[in-house]
Amino acid sequence: MKDKAGFRPYMTTTFLIGLGFFTMGLMDPLYDAYVPIFLDDLLERKGMIGLVMTFDNIFALFLIPVFSHLSDQTRTRIGRRMPYIIVTLPLSALFFGLIPFAAGVGLAALIVVLFLLNGVKQAARGPVVALMPDTIPGDFRSEANGVINMMGGIAAIVGTIILSPLMDLDIDLPVIGNTRRKLPFLIAALLVVAATVILFTLVKENARSKSAREAREPIVKSLRILFNTKDRSAFWILVSIFVWFFGYQGLLPFVTLYTRDVVGTSEGIAGLSAGMVAIAYAVFAIPSGYVAHRFGRKRTIRTALIVTSAITALISLHAPVADALALTPALRIGSFWILLFVFGVFWASIITNSFPMLWQMATFANMGVYTGLYYFFSQGAAILAPPVTGTIIDLAGYQSIFLFCAACLLLAFFLMGRVTGGEAEQPAVAP
Repeated sequence: MKDKAGFRPYMTTTFLIGLGFFTMGLMDPLYDAYVPIFLDDLLERKGMIGLVMTFDNIFALFLIPVFSHLSDQTRTRIGRRMPYIIVTLPLSALFFGLIPFAAGVGLAALIVVLFLLNGVKQAARGPVVALMPDTIPGDFRSEANGVINMMGGIAAIVGTIILSPLMDLDIDLPVIGNTRRKLPFLIAALLVVAATVILFTLVKENARSKSAREAREPIVKSLRILFNTKDRSAFWILVSIFVWFFGYQGLLPFVTLYTRDVVGTSEGIAGLSAGMVAIAYAVFAIPSGYVAHRFGRKRTIRTALIVTSAITALISLHAPVADALALTPALRIGSFWILLFVFGVFWASIITNSFPMLWQMATFANMGVYTGLYYFFSQGAAILAPPVTGTIIDLAGYQSIFLFCAACLLLAFFLMGRVTGGEAEQPAVAP
């Protein structure tokens, strides 16, 4: 039965929980935009850059499911997710701030810092994400996930639109020394610490999760339910997630390089390309949740997959068309950003509603397991995709990876057609 008050009573709590997403949304775009540039100074082949860029995804593949399940089983005075959050997020901030300094030392130092960063950051992600479905009823998780993704989008805007241009700032400051390529990472690290303090102070997890006394569910039982039921909806949505992330994560590490090398901008301006997606994501995350509540999550996701596939195919034609029309630099980058913005509008609908579909099939006892499975499939795709698309770039040029992404999104559209569950008010998956 639906709450007559709707989602409104949960809005403030959701915004506060969204601070956890804010930390990830702040670090991830800067990492994806500028670590490839640091690596490009130290490595010759794009395929090798793509390989190193899978570090975060390799850690995510194993650590997110493990720590999600561990937090399912944890019972402490401050809750079951919070103990992991208050340790791993501050450590993530520390190692994130060290990235530009390590890059200045050399490849080995950079690899060590990336290794440490991704270890603690990916350990944090599962408990951070699982905090929301612990608190928000299933009927309103699309709306809540919209709010949380908006918070991540705002963080991405801060990182890409506000902090990215500071990469080009070249002055000397006490302690820091020369600021070029350093300030965005240092400021982001401070913001991550501040967000973590606010999250821990204002979200009293234990008080809001009185059902935490529910019996713990073994992970093997959760996996058996997932793969051995008559309704294979959870399985097919996980396969769809793998495929659309394979396309998206194949693009992501190379968008800044593409903007710099093909569109023709400075490194600071190139980082704004990801910001176009982030702006659209922040603005349309909440509306996409409400749209899915009205028209259905599956229908909303499939429509968005078709549109994003078409847009990435169009982006593959952007550079040759811009050259043929002899566009000015301003029109060249402006038209590219418009395409990315439109992509971000519909990408928000995919991401906002896919997680709630999977959570709808889970119970309180195995919410972390299903959260971990989402990341196992999405990060598995993210591990495999960058080396593949990096090699494609070496063989066929940058335009080819946009066509590759378009094909993946189209395939995911057909796979989602096999999903029958996961809508609001549908029950959890049962044997």
